[in-house]
Amino acid sequence: MDFIKKNYEKVILGAVLLGLLGVLVMMWFVIQADRDKMQQFANLIFNTRTTPLPDLDMAAEQKSVLRLKSPLHLDLDTTNKLFNPVEWQRAVDGRLVKAERLGAKAAVVADITPLYLIISLNSIETNELGARYSIAVERQNALIPSQRRPQRYYISKGEKNNLFTLLNVQGPADNPTALVLKLADSGETISISREKEYRRVEGYEADIKYDPEKRTFNNRRVGSVLSFGGEDYIIVAIDKDEVILSAQSNLKKYTLPYTP
Repeated sequence: MDFIKKNYEKVILGAVLLGLLGVLVMMWFVIQADRDKMQQFANLIFNTRTTPLPDLDMAAEQKSVLRLKSPLHLDLDTTNKLFNPVEWQRAVDGRLVKAERLGAKAAVVADITPLYLIISLNSIETNELGARYSIAVERQNALIPSQRRPQRYYISKGEKNNLFTLLNVQGPADNPTALVLKLADSGETISISREKEYRRVEGYEADIKYDPEKRTFNNRRVGSVLSFGGEDYIIVAIDKDEVILSAQSNLKKYTLPYTP
């Protein structure tokens, strides 16, 4: 007892340390048991065999998509006149004719012809100063009819005019294989010879028929005025596959397609 009385602090401290050690050992077993329990619970959840759900029946939706890809078009104009009643007009001769068969809608493009810029080597003149070349230029799309005929331009190597510059002469000067020209309007470099001319489409002219009045307008160009159906129309554009008319009364434009 004297020993305990003299060393009771050490005895108490030792007992506390032993208790803590026991608690630590017990905690290890508790943690390990908890881990085992959690592992068993996870194995129970994730290893459970389940039956997969059946595929969704999308037949109705697929039919709807197919119907959207091929919509139904109702012709309420040509087969019947439910929403588009026929409009009638009186022709020049007094007959009543459907409006769609009169005016610009009844005009038909019979033909469209391209108009070219044609440049060709016409002749060669030689003298003590060298060779001089006669080059013919035909501008079929010129506004003034007199300018549509071929016009000759005389030029030597290195010279230029308002249409082109003679850059180079290939082969003998008196019998060249080709002349290399640079066009003033586009900057394009072209090559011509006696056997090879240069062609470029610069516009079109059209033949237009108007069957209600048995009239034909041939060789009409942009700016030409056509009178039919009691209305005057101006050709504002011609392309290789269409003609565009503008009514002078209201400036409404009509596109006439061309199918060769």
